Amino acid sequence: MSPEGLPYRPCAGFMLVNRDGLVFVGQRVDPSAHGFWQMPQGGIDKGEDPRTAALRELEEEVGVAAHLVEVIAQSAQPYRYDLPPELLGKVWKGKYRGQEQHWFLGRFLGEETDIDLDAHEPPEFNAWRWVAPELLPELIVPFKRDVYAALVAEFGNLI
Repeated sequence: MSPEGLPYRPCAGFMLVNRDGLVFVGQRVDPSAHGFWQMPQGGIDKGEDPRTAALRELEEEVGVAAHLVEVIAQSAQPYRYDLPPELLGKVWKGKYRGQEQHWFLGRFLGEETDIDLDAHEPPEFNAWRWVAPELLPELIVPFKRDVYAALVAEFGNLI
C-alpha cells in the first residue's frame, strides 16, 4: 500500500516532567509495540483544539487531570511521522499515512499516587517510569525516534 494521497492523523501529545526534570513514559500494552515506551498522546477529536486534546489524553492514559499540570510550552510546529510499510493500511483502519502531532510540555504538580494507568478502559500502558529526557529517542518505536529527538531538542532548556 502506498502512503501517497493519505492524510496525516491529527494528534496531540504531552511531555510530562516531574520536579526532578525527568519525563513520564508508559510501556505500551499493544503487543506490536511491546518493550517500547512512549509519552501520552492520541488523536484530536473533531472540533477539539490541540491543547485540550493533549490534556484529555494525559488524563485518559495516565489518570493525571489538568489541575495537576502546569503547561509550560507548546511545540513551535507540529511534528509528523510516517508509518512503516508493514503497518500502513493496518493501523487506524488504513485511513492515515502517519500522524501530525502537536506537543505540549508540562510540569507534574501532583503526587505519584495520582498516576493511574487504569483510569480509562482499555488501558494504554501496563507500566510507567520517569526517565532522563535524553533517553526518550531510544525508548520509542524506531519510526517515531526523529520526533522524540526533535522534542528533546526543542523542550530541553525548558525542563
